[in-house]
Amino acid sequence: MIKAASLNIEINLLPLSQLLRQKGIVHQINEESGKQVIWVESQAQADYVQTALEHYRAGGFNDDTGEHFNPLATNADRQEWQLQVKQYGKQFINLFLQSPVTMTLTVACVLVALISSLGANTSGVRFLFYPLIATDGIGALLASITSVEVFLRTFGPMLLHFSVLHIVFNLLWLWYFGRQLETIYSSWLFLLVVLFTSFVANTTQYLASGYNNFGGMSGVVYGLVAYTWVLHSLVPRSRLMLNNSMFMFFVAALVIMEVVASSWIATAAHLGGLFSGLVIGVAVVGYLRLKGESR
Repeated sequence: MIKAASLNIEINLLPLSQLLRQKGIVHQINEESGKQVIWVESQAQADYVQTALEHYRAGGFNDDTGEHFNPLATNADRQEWQLQVKQYGKQFINLFLQSPVTMTLTVACVLVALISSLGANTSGVRFLFYPLIATDGIGALLASITSVEVFLRTFGPMLLHFSVLHIVFNLLWLWYFGRQLETIYSSWLFLLVVLFTSFVANTTQYLASGYNNFGGMSGVVYGLVAYTWVLHSLVPRSRLMLNNSMFMFFVAALVIMEVVASSWIATAAHLGGLFSGLVIGVAVVGYLRLKGESR
């Protein structure tokens, strides 16, 4: 047999060996004087091995089947990669434990966006659209919610998004407010705020438009803005990060969006979310004052 190459002992040659077997190249790899030696049956096969290794050293290898491999990956490289994966995994778990509602909503929105191709194909997520129930007043609408399934569908639109900018904007603010609120107060209270503002925002949009082809976390985000602002203003020790300037920025943005792009923006959902956030914020402050925790 012909010696094709001699490489350091710590180099992982398993990917190269697998590729050679796929090519039908009979070969052996053994150790000689602290080196790994690759043996093949012909000079042409030896040239192939050399070419493969040269291509990798030049920046990567892609054979004629389109397969990629890394013949020079060392055990240390693999261990470092595995360590990084474990670290990222631990960070994700820690984030989930610290802010379970925020993380769950974020992951759910991303999954729905992938399944629906950002609203381009809604056949697999039709159950998330607001249910087609009575639109002639809030009383008639509430009376039309006759099952748990219909009630749960009133929250569904918050998981739907229709563009990259739409989902990025909403999830960044959800992350900003969600982590604060879940850390300072309980996740259960944050979940209650999200569900209340979602229901009011979605229902307001449905009643105002008369159709259910809408979605987005924007109504909830505006609800969280109002809720956080109330707690920040009335509970000085809340440690929440939202001042009057930021609150006014969101209100101004709402007005501008209505003037510039009212046909593209679910303004009613934003207003419903903003109002419901103020209402539940005042309610929570009242509850905290009864417990003596508002100072």
